[in-house]
Amino acid sequence: MAAAVEMLNISKFYPGVIANSNVSLSVDEGQILGLIGENGAGKSTMMNMLYGMTEPDEGVIRLFGKEVKIQSPNMAIKQGIGMVHQHFMLMPNLSVLQNIILGNTPTKNGMIDVKDAKERITEIMNNYDLPVNLDEKIYQLSVGEKQRVEIIKALYRKARVLILDEPTAVLTPTETDKLLEVLRQLKAQGCAIIFITHKLREVMAITDKIVVMRKGIVTGTLMTEEAKSEGLSDLMVGRKVNLDIPRKEYSPGEEVLRVQGLKALNQRGLPALRGVDFQVRRGEIVGVAGVEGNGQTELIEAISGMLEPTGGQVIFKGRNITAFNVRQRREEGMSHIPEDRLKMGTAKNCSIRDNLILNRYYQKPYNKKGILDNKKLHELSERLCRDFGVKTPDSEYRLGTLSGGNMQKVVFAREMEADPDLLIAAQPTRGVDIGAIESIHHKIVEVRDSDRGVLLVSAELDEILSLSDRILVMYEGEIMAEFKRGEADERTIAVYMTGAKRQGGDGNEK
Repeated sequence: MAAAVEMLNISKFYPGVIANSNVSLSVDEGQILGLIGENGAGKSTMMNMLYGMTEPDEGVIRLFGKEVKIQSPNMAIKQGIGMVHQHFMLMPNLSVLQNIILGNTPTKNGMIDVKDAKERITEIMNNYDLPVNLDEKIYQLSVGEKQRVEIIKALYRKARVLILDEPTAVLTPTETDKLLEVLRQLKAQGCAIIFITHKLREVMAITDKIVVMRKGIVTGTLMTEEAKSEGLSDLMVGRKVNLDIPRKEYSPGEEVLRVQGLKALNQRGLPALRGVDFQVRRGEIVGVAGVEGNGQTELIEAISGMLEPTGGQVIFKGRNITAFNVRQRREEGMSHIPEDRLKMGTAKNCSIRDNLILNRYYQKPYNKKGILDNKKLHELSERLCRDFGVKTPDSEYRLGTLSGGNMQKVVFAREMEADPDLLIAAQPTRGVDIGAIESIHHKIVEVRDSDRGVLLVSAELDEILSLSDRILVMYEGEIMAEFKRGEADERTIAVYMTGAKRQGGDGNEK
């Protein structure tokens, strides 16, 4: 088939940074291109240029054989390009229907033709098995449902080229399988797809061709049938990666966290936690597995002080902190890596430094009688950037200039710098490359090995199995099962995640 997209000798420069240097790639109609590389490798910058969010300083873009200049997302959409961003571009207080038709609204007699819009969208949902309630507000949806809305929005606008930036980073294994099936259908209909991901398993399963980037250049272009996962990770990182993290022998100490009968409501005012009981001890990692939307978010928010429980207690280091606010809990020795780094973990319009010093700006020696010691704060932020591998020329740069994975490193650096007794890590490696995953896993195990506790929530079952000393399985706001390390595999845990089985108080099945 003919080339749908050709990006030839593309370069993009920012002050002190070469984002892309002489990069070329192409994708044909009816082909899926996997674009992979470390965080900050320049993948998203390339796609932002194709989608008109920024312009190349050098090079040429061709669409279906014709040279084009794409100066805005509206121009990209009109030329048949759709993009599903890593951080969804949806209006939370508008309905699903309003988000989909925004900017492309059908009218009749000067009024919005809601009936026509619903019919067209329903046809897309039926054709691709992408069900979602058109009348729900975006903020009421699960992460997986928001992903569907983004894809439906692109298809509604008749996209012939579809860019997906880390599309499975927020999805459960079942949702991921469903998304890959949708992509296969689109490919069969001639759609050209560019699939940005860090997950090599998915690259091998869904793509036809792979382009590997590192430090703003292409380090390899090959057909998927010729590729091997080990070779791809070497091209991405420039070295061998080992996710089998060495650790001390499991020897848990005193209890650092106890949750007793915890109850809470979700955003819709419905029960999200139904009397949850568990504990975390020093020297252990307790992993929470479950399909997203089964109370994990509310559990973490109730423990960290972001959500007021309707019942039960949170006991931290032997003290009832249920009524404590977020800062009080942090000052007691609790750190929290939130699952949504943009919504809860960062201020992207502020500098990297400002985001790194949120734990410290009001404390000595960084604050003396209300006056900030900017020299010391700068030294702290520069050290954290170095220690945690944040790719930036200077910590004074705006956080929003970083890739998603580098933003996550900033959050991780800030929370680890607090030297917590309990680290709560929710989706800590979401949207992070394989090299950074290795580093983050080392840091999590380091907390555990230094006689502190870790509560880990992850949609990645292999991450839960790899890191956890004990695994709790949640379903509809309850703990369905508990396993020690090595007692259960993915399939066993998946059965409890669906609610098909439940352990009794003695650990046996019900």
